[in-house]
Amino acid sequence: MYKIIFCLFLFVTATLHAATGKWPSKVTGHDIVYKVTEAKAPFKDHTGKYATVVYLENLNIKKIGRNSNAKNVAWLCAQGYRVIELNYAGNPNTVSPFINDDIIAINDAIAAGSFCGLNDCSLYRSYVLFEGYRMTRDIPYFVDDPSVYNTPAEYKQGDTLHMDLIYPANAAVKVPVIISFSYSNSYATYDAKRKQLTSDNKDQRLNLPYTLAGFNDSFLEGAPANGIAWAIADHPKYCPWGKGKPVNGPNDAYKSFQTNPDAAQKVKSAIRTLRKLGNSLGLSGKIGVFGFSRGATAGSLAIGDKQVPGFENAGFNRAIASNVQAAALGPGVFDYTQIYNAANDGDGNLETRCPLVWGPLQTNYERWLSMGAAGLVQSSRTAPVFFFYNTDDEKYYQQQLKHFKARLDSLNVPNTTLVNYGTGHSVPQTGKDLGQLYTFYKQYLTPPAVIPGKKAKRLK
Repeated sequence: MYKIIFCLFLFVTATLHAATGKWPSKVTGHDIVYKVTEAKAPFKDHTGKYATVVYLENLNIKKIGRNSNAKNVAWLCAQGYRVIELNYAGNPNTVSPFINDDIIAINDAIAAGSFCGLNDCSLYRSYVLFEGYRMTRDIPYFVDDPSVYNTPAEYKQGDTLHMDLIYPANAAVKVPVIISFSYSNSYATYDAKRKQLTSDNKDQRLNLPYTLAGFNDSFLEGAPANGIAWAIADHPKYCPWGKGKPVNGPNDAYKSFQTNPDAAQKVKSAIRTLRKLGNSLGLSGKIGVFGFSRGATAGSLAIGDKQVPGFENAGFNRAIASNVQAAALGPGVFDYTQIYNAANDGDGNLETRCPLVWGPLQTNYERWLSMGAAGLVQSSRTAPVFFFYNTDDEKYYQQQLKHFKARLDSLNVPNTTLVNYGTGHSVPQTGKDLGQLYTFYKQYLTPPAVIPGKKAKRLK
């Protein structure tokens, strides 16, 4: 009997130990307490790993969502998420942009396979949320047309593209939202052995090794520390990035680029859907875009003021406005008519393959122009833009950014540029550079002030 009781004691102790512990925070400079709460009916990704929310609480910022942390954690668990609460105990450094250091560390640890003693957190369905925030997952925003990219051959009935929205629940004030189009592609997959399409590569927008963790990208998840909600959408090219071809066209003619009207229709529909849902959730209606790499190419299609019926009259919620108030765009392609400006500058794939689907540039100029964002910019009503790039990245990215900036300058569209914040193909990561980005969005999205209770001090 005593042996049974002793074994039971050891089991309970082990279980309790697994549910709580300490995690080394870079922001505070010391270990902080974490608590793990498992969902009774867990939601798992296609690999069988657990959808996870890392919930940052007791921060040094004003809590916009008025529900208690206990209520929000219970709600998240009821949606199927495992919740890992990180208790910062009011540490003065838990403000923007310092808190982004821990966001990067969290995503890197999950991607590496171990966070807070857990090795089964999803690489595709893990999120960092600030206290007071909740999430609406898998919001449909467009039904894909399989005939655009024609891959795999068995994919005949279009899947629905989705986005996730992270917002303050029961908010005390209205907040704006920033949307990003993922630079990880979701797509249909055919299992030849089972002779059927699978869902393995649907909803890949937060595939950590290819997005947030792969590039130490903390911008979106750090936005709530600036009074801003955020959303991430499936990339418009619903196909592996290196594949896609027109009907009866050459194989992989669309390798590493997207095409209109399909991409623009999806971007516009996503923004309209986000604005409508945001209205029902108490968001302010102001929307910004954040784009990097292929996500910058996609997101840039939202900023211009030119109205193209073929872009607007497709998708969902067509009565809702599709304009945005600001955009931050990293390296991407904004004007395909410029790809021949220099030789050996990194865009040889575009030079070779774009004519396969759009015809020669010389005789199809207007069609080529319609494929990029530059052709949608007509006046100063275009949304203000914050550009960012590194000069040691591929040269054609610099040419694209400079050309697009010149177009905006000629129309007196407000814009600014951040150069050499890092190396190569990367996003801003330091507090100084992230601070500039957040300041830009605050100017045009006017979020509520999130005033720290204690003065932050940067750790050395």
